[in-house]
Amino acid sequence: MIYRLGDFQFPSAPEQLYPETPQRPWVLEVGFGDGRFWPHYARTFAEVPNYLGVELSGVSLLKANRWLKAAGLTNAVLTKLPAEVLVREVIPHGALDEIVVNFPDPWPKAGHEDHRLLRAPFFQLAASRLKPGGAVLLTTDHDEYFEFACEQAAASGVMRTELTQPPAAALETKYALKWRDLGLSPRHARFVPTAHPAVPSSGYAPFPADPEDPAVPHSIVQLPDSFDPQTFSKHTAVHPRGAWTVVLLDLYASLRRSDHGRSWVALAHVEEGGLTQEVLIDVTAREDGSTLVRLSRFSGPIITPGVKAAVGVLTDVLAGLGAEVRHRGY
Repeated sequence: MIYRLGDFQFPSAPEQLYPETPQRPWVLEVGFGDGRFWPHYARTFAEVPNYLGVELSGVSLLKANRWLKAAGLTNAVLTKLPAEVLVREVIPHGALDEIVVNFPDPWPKAGHEDHRLLRAPFFQLAASRLKPGGAVLLTTDHDEYFEFACEQAAASGVMRTELTQPPAAALETKYALKWRDLGLSPRHARFVPTAHPAVPSSGYAPFPADPEDPAVPHSIVQLPDSFDPQTFSKHTAVHPRGAWTVVLLDLYASLRRSDHGRSWVALAHVEEGGLTQEVLIDVTAREDGSTLVRLSRFSGPIITPGVKAAVGVLTDVLAGLGAEVRHRGY
């Protein structure tokens, strides 16, 4: 089953994702490629664990979904997200039995180490989400990345490294077969938590079922009679400490009719903590002559600090165009 970000809760309990098998062990695979690892690995357990796979490639997502369906693995969820966002926001503390990372992108060029997944902050995050006795399993053909990951695990202060042989299933992946044909042997390590630190989420929340819920970021403004949407132009705002970047791309006439006057919708691009969202913000005339600026549910947004900020940035831009701000709710 393929999940979008908006299908999750924050965090998501196994009872929500796997209602028929909530008590089974829970395995997360980061970067599942075409999906052939899990059908092989699942057979090594007496009872098939619950599976969550995360990947950035949409093509891989579709291929893996076909593999899992063909294998009859029904207690499996796939999603297209940055791994750190998924682990930090979706996984409850102490919930996972294993995190599997097979042949990750080593980002081998100088200066690209910050793009690597297995760095000390991720190990600290992983340790907080693993059960006692759980582990991060790494299999890679890249010697320098392997040594880097081992060093970062030690630097995290919460992991010990066990050098072992990889699971047989890891040698059946697309990349393993490629490197085996070249005569290269992969290396494998189990990173076992020595502590389970409390690493909090960022406070993400799903869009409320009721769009009138006051939890939906909004503001109320009074637009001047002379307001001209043609004066609106692309605008970028950055959090002072870099927590988010909001780019207001355009303001369009709304397709939805309003009995109370002109209405528009703004398109915003929001980046924060590895997560990117394109969100819509409605600018809707109200009966009393004021205008409601409110996050739209149409784009399926997750309410993050950056998304809240997008409503605030648009409100400030409208104020700069002559609007009077009557209320801020974000």
